[in-house]
Amino acid sequence: MEAGTPGGISVQDEAVDKSNFKKCNQIAFYRRQKLLRPGKSLYRVLLDSVTLSDENVKFQIIHEGNKVLLQVEIYEIEGNIFRLKIDEASPLRPRYKVPDVLIKEPTTQRLLISHKEAGILVLSSVNEDYKLRVTANPFQVELQSKGETVMSVNSNGLLYFEHLQPPPSDRYSICLSHPRIYWCAVAENKEKQEDLGLWQEKFGSFLDIKAHGPTSVGMDFSLHGYDHVYGIPQHTETLLLKNTSDGDAYRLYNLDIFGHKIHEKIGIYGSVPLLLAHKPNRTSGIFWLNSSETLVDISTKTAKQRAVPLTDVRWMSESGIIDVFLLMGPTAFDIFKQFAQLTGTQALPPLFSLGYHQCRWNYEDEQDVKAVDAGFDAHDIPYDVIWLDIEHTDGKRYFTWDKKKFQNPRKMQEHLRKRKRKLVVIVDPHIKVDPSYILYAQAKEKGYFVKDRNGQDFEGICWPGSSCYPDFTNPDVRKWYADQFAFKTYKGSTNILFVWNDMNEPSVFKGAELTMQKDAVHYNNWEHREVHNLYGFYQQMATAEGLIRRSSGKERPFVLTRSFFAGSQKYGAVWTGDNTAEWSYLKISIPMLLTINMAGISFCGADVGGFIGDPEPELLVRWYQAGAYQPFFRGHSNMESKRREPWLFGEKNTQIIRKAITERYVLLPYLYTLFYRAHTAIPVFQRGGTVIPLKTSAGKSTEWMIDISYELHVALDAEACAIGELYVDDGHSFQYLHKKQFLYRKFTFHKNILSSR
Repeated sequence: MEAGTPGGISVQDEAVDKSNFKKCNQIAFYRRQKLLRPGKSLYRVLLDSVTLSDENVKFQIIHEGNKVLLQVEIYEIEGNIFRLKIDEASPLRPRYKVPDVLIKEPTTQRLLISHKEAGILVLSSVNEDYKLRVTANPFQVELQSKGETVMSVNSNGLLYFEHLQPPPSDRYSICLSHPRIYWCAVAENKEKQEDLGLWQEKFGSFLDIKAHGPTSVGMDFSLHGYDHVYGIPQHTETLLLKNTSDGDAYRLYNLDIFGHKIHEKIGIYGSVPLLLAHKPNRTSGIFWLNSSETLVDISTKTAKQRAVPLTDVRWMSESGIIDVFLLMGPTAFDIFKQFAQLTGTQALPPLFSLGYHQCRWNYEDEQDVKAVDAGFDAHDIPYDVIWLDIEHTDGKRYFTWDKKKFQNPRKMQEHLRKRKRKLVVIVDPHIKVDPSYILYAQAKEKGYFVKDRNGQDFEGICWPGSSCYPDFTNPDVRKWYADQFAFKTYKGSTNILFVWNDMNEPSVFKGAELTMQKDAVHYNNWEHREVHNLYGFYQQMATAEGLIRRSSGKERPFVLTRSFFAGSQKYGAVWTGDNTAEWSYLKISIPMLLTINMAGISFCGADVGGFIGDPEPELLVRWYQAGAYQPFFRGHSNMESKRREPWLFGEKNTQIIRKAITERYVLLPYLYTLFYRAHTAIPVFQRGGTVIPLKTSAGKSTEWMIDISYELHVALDAEACAIGELYVDDGHSFQYLHKKQFLYRKFTFHKNILSSR
């Protein structure tokens, strides 16, 4: 949703103004890291510090300039995964380590030291398929598979680790020990001190005070034989990642950028720090587990430029530690499985959520909702869910209703229930500052809001005007928030009401880059800079838990989120945000969704027709035809856009749109089966050689189709063979999991015979 005019404050023009968002050269930690050029690393291994346990291999490395010791830990994880962790050996205070993203602490396998002499340490996996060759001086790691070097770590000497330092008595008398460069910004060189942004950083009128000083980390990885790399969503870019030699690194920093442009590397609503590299005989991956602002530089030399292609990838984060997982594949399927093993599989969605969703900002009142619902039946167009945006609330107070427009929301939902349809309402994270608003009063009393650097509740401007933001990093806050979805608490809600989390980057209209100040303070005194990319992840987690809890754990939730991180797939769906009604945005939606899908989030979609503006009829028709084959299928538009229900564009276009949506419903058995498979780590987008289960016809909604019969379509591969599956359950509960109540059939077509078991 766009930035608009809350409380008479217009910020829409600001939101489309690119000067409100940083370019790479305006980011202080990026400028500092880029001062370190490729070359010989000044870090060396202290070989006498090497220790071996059943869990890992540990050793220390030292920087030859500042003499700071770092602790290195190397793990082999079941399933061809290696983990490399680097932290300060003796930090002044603990550094932030990302919690809750990994589904559990990974199961490790014992590494063996197979060679240790002459400055070389060779670690072998138990099955000896993989070896890690650690060079002591300079520190470097080569990861080899059956004698072939697949990946090198720090081969360009770009390991970067800003150790914690006590604050200077005079902020202009700090000497930062910088790898290969010593920056002594003394009093007479204030300009250089401020340019480095060590203890404070300005952007426009905003001042970011860094209470713990510079804490940036970075590392380079060389991918041998690879010249095709993918992943690191979310960007409005092509599927194949581009070289960043133009000076713009790929940015991972969740931002509300209304009217975002395409083919830009700036971060938008979500971030998954997973990069995939592919070549004919192998796929590899790098998962950089860091939730602070992160930039990624890519330099690829193709086979035309060197005998063996090579891609260098440089990760740079503002804070935290280095915690990186090297996914060794060797197939693309294996990579998806490995990432799911770490961060979880896609939650199995309720069947209705795979149908068509009708949304706009905003359906005005109960009569409008009923009229739109009736319109679908009158025009014989299937749909499952109608959505309500922020105007349904009492003055943008979430968990409430505008009593003039929605006088009896429960009765409205019962009307939808009889027609076998559902309702989704928006619940944004910001909470209106209003002592009479019970949600605000409770959170205020309990101390549940994010604090500013002075210890007061952080206040920002969003839809309700002055707002506070729940600290979702606090497990007690998440539990309290989940409790708000209980039927007795959320008045007017029923079990056919589901939830949309928007504006959860978080969006702060008058904040730096339209988001929360980095020096805001969260649970356990962590600064916002450490957790920024996790904020929406945690809100969706709490919301999904609330929907599960309201049914005593029996019913599956549906939660759509705009902001996301690695692991968000465990809690629901995402969409690509505020796109524009232009052909180029339809085109770019396809690689954007494929990239999100590669990063483990299978339940993803783009607003059909484009959120901003008015699509020409042909564009709208084509968008429906594309959207019908994408995992999440929703038509959505801005309040300033003309009404866009599928029957408003002439009978000919209505027929084509009806056909596209109907085809989606006929295809639901196949899509639902794919989501069941995604539950076991395969992305939803699928290829040929498949037996496709379909319904013989569509119904008014998914519930109307329960008794419609199935048919099988066989799409053969080059060998005239195909395999496929059909998965069926009740479509809404956890009975498939708790009591194994489901039907699963596997089909095989071979030698002109179709069989099943």
